[in-house]
Amino acid sequence: MKDLAGRIAVITGGGTGMGRELARQLVAEGCSIAMCDVSAAAMAETKRLCEAERLPQGLRITTHLADVSNEDDVKRFAAEVARDHDTDKIHLLFNNAGIGGGGSMIVHERSEWERTFNICWFGVYYCTRAFLPMMLKADRGHIVNTSSVNGFWASIGPMVPHTAYSAAKFAVKGFSEALQTDLNMNAPHIKCSVVMPGHIGTSIVTNSRKIQAGHESPDFTPKELAQMRARVASMGVDVSKLTDQDIGKLAHERARRFLEDAPTTAAEAATIILDGVKAERWRILVGKDAEKIDRMVRDAPERAYDTDFFQTLAKEVGWKLGAN
Repeated sequence: MKDLAGRIAVITGGGTGMGRELARQLVAEGCSIAMCDVSAAAMAETKRLCEAERLPQGLRITTHLADVSNEDDVKRFAAEVARDHDTDKIHLLFNNAGIGGGGSMIVHERSEWERTFNICWFGVYYCTRAFLPMMLKADRGHIVNTSSVNGFWASIGPMVPHTAYSAAKFAVKGFSEALQTDLNMNAPHIKCSVVMPGHIGTSIVTNSRKIQAGHESPDFTPKELAQMRARVASMGVDVSKLTDQDIGKLAHERARRFLEDAPTTAAEAATIILDGVKAERWRILVGKDAEKIDRMVRDAPERAYDTDFFQTLAKEVGWKLGAN
């Protein structure tokens, strides 16, 4: 699908980050967009940015409030796309929505763990189920599932548990690989790609916190502060002399560094993804760090979770220790 003009693309998590940049670049190529997110304000800004350039006649951009971890929301989203785009088919499905959190099975609450897992995994599954009938009716289709380097390396450091997100991203990668044979046999006009980004400059840390906490305020609740204090302590840090204000500053600084210190921007990531889709590559590594991590884990899988492995990896890929 080298020419995207006149196609219809569905993007989950289109309000910020890679979802927003995918929308902008797809619109620039003449593709109509239907995006969902849990933030109406974020989607409105994405739509405004997309419409800042003169749109081709007939191109549509629609926004839809939906929580992809809720199957009823996803089914409603699919019905709204059919209605608002006056169609029974779509051509591109970008299962992009995701959040972090719930890193530990021990320290973190079950609800937080499952919230992360359900968005990152079931969001992909539910949306694929919901939109597959519309893709089967199209002349060509492409499913693009966002996994992560954490879909083949379940770590962001030797002292930081990362179980919920990694488990979900491993599931997305396995699902996408299994779809290669399924689609080849039963729907050969539909392709599937698995996207595995490294460290991309997005607001996922801030957005994840808002979704997990259930509010938009930049101020942390006492419960959030207690949870963050426990997480910092679990990393071997003496928190006895840290005030709540200190803990809050650490959290805000982590979010800032994740966004600003990333080696790859969200716009650059979107370009790499779309280039991979046009080339019909089923495996799309995003960022030089992702490429290096892939090579290093393949070369020494038995050492992948050792402290010295992470230190060597961080130096090779140019990560700033502590940024994660």
